[in-house]
Amino acid sequence: MNTSATLLPAVVRPSVGDRHWLSADHCAGPVLDLLDALNWAIIDTPEANVHATSPDGHVYVGWLPEDATAWKRGIVWQVRVQPVEGDAWVQEFGLNTPTEAVAGFLAALAAHSSR
Repeated sequence: MNTSATLLPAVVRPSVGDRHWLSADHCAGPVLDLLDALNWAIIDTPEANVHATSPDGHVYVGWLPEDATAWKRGIVWQVRVQPVEGDAWVQEFGLNTPTEAVAGFLAALAAHSSR
């Protein structure tokens, strides 16, 4: 997974009076746009869940707004990583996590991955 610097979030330093903190908007657009730009395989289900896999197959991202198991655990985003070397790990994000924050996490993950 390599990504161009143009896909990464820009560093913005607004003045204190200009700050408007992100809040959850409950849409997957920013994450799906990023993953599509990174050429990930993206599949949506009839239930409105979305599953994406990195081109190398080592990272899975699930947007699970209609997954009963995910809801019981209080999550809507799941990221699973299986490194070539090392232990697999999972990061999950709840319904109130802004999608832009999940996209930023994934952009950083993609930017710091190595082949």
